[in-house]
Amino acid sequence: MSARDVIKETNPPFYERYSKLDDSDEFWEFIVKPLRQSIRVNTLKAPLEVVVGRLEEEFELEPIPWVREGFFINVDNLAKVPEHGLGLIFGQEASSMIPPVVLEPRPGELVLDMAAAPGSKTGQIAQYMENEGCIIANDPNRDRANVLIANLNRMGVLIARVTTRDGAKFARFENTFDRVLLDAPCSSVGMIRKSWRFLREWREKAVVKYMNIQKRLILAGYKALKPGGVMVYSTCTIDPLENEEVVDYLLRKTDARLEKIDLPVKTSEPVLEWEGKTYSDELKKALRIHPNDNDTEAFFIAKIVKPGDGE
Repeated sequence: MSARDVIKETNPPFYERYSKLDDSDEFWEFIVKPLRQSIRVNTLKAPLEVVVGRLEEEFELEPIPWVREGFFINVDNLAKVPEHGLGLIFGQEASSMIPPVVLEPRPGELVLDMAAAPGSKTGQIAQYMENEGCIIANDPNRDRANVLIANLNRMGVLIARVTTRDGAKFARFENTFDRVLLDAPCSSVGMIRKSWRFLREWREKAVVKYMNIQKRLILAGYKALKPGGVMVYSTCTIDPLENEEVVDYLLRKTDARLEKIDLPVKTSEPVLEWEGKTYSDELKKALRIHPNDNDTEAFFIAKIVKPGDGE
């Protein structure tokens, strides 16, 4: 059976909906193909060259083009790699390394990570900040927040404060943060490559539920952002309602604008029309990454700027 047929049989409404986005055999094949193992070298604990040199004695590393510290590695279980236990490397999906790269946090800044667990992106942000400044790492779920704390400790992150509030509550800290990352809770179509569960359990009504949460969070995050600041909105899903629709909503409701993202990564065309609705041409500046573009998880990334501070 082809990947297309398996998907059609497992979840017909899923197949019907997303065949409108891309109906190539390659697309369906990569939606379900197991992911390549990728890692991020944690420069908070050791210089990049030292860790890479050590790993190359034992493993084959392939650099991930869009992130200096990222590599594909030929290992089936990271638990076998001592550097992993020591926090010198961190297992992180290749496309999920893009949002912190686009955010470009700098040492000394105040950064908000609105939906931070399990913490791989938070650790990457801290790495770019060289452990100077402050990251408010939020996750409303207590259990997930505990995992977040454990991961930040293992990575040697010293500048994070973990909070467990509803992300929308950050709206009251108006014009406060230099940078905001909203890696939003979503329907996780990108995660099917990790687990079939995400295909079996996918429902269109969940997409709408997530969209409403995302709209609340993106407005709150934008409000908390300083004029002249940068906010990155990202999801690991392909649904236009959770991606272009949410960013278009922000553009219509506020003075936000998008900035073009320039990275060596292959992308699919952003969706400017869906179910009879037309979205702003500004969305051409966002990155829509389908699994077959770079053999990674699906991802969507938009770089949002708040006018002000000499703009």
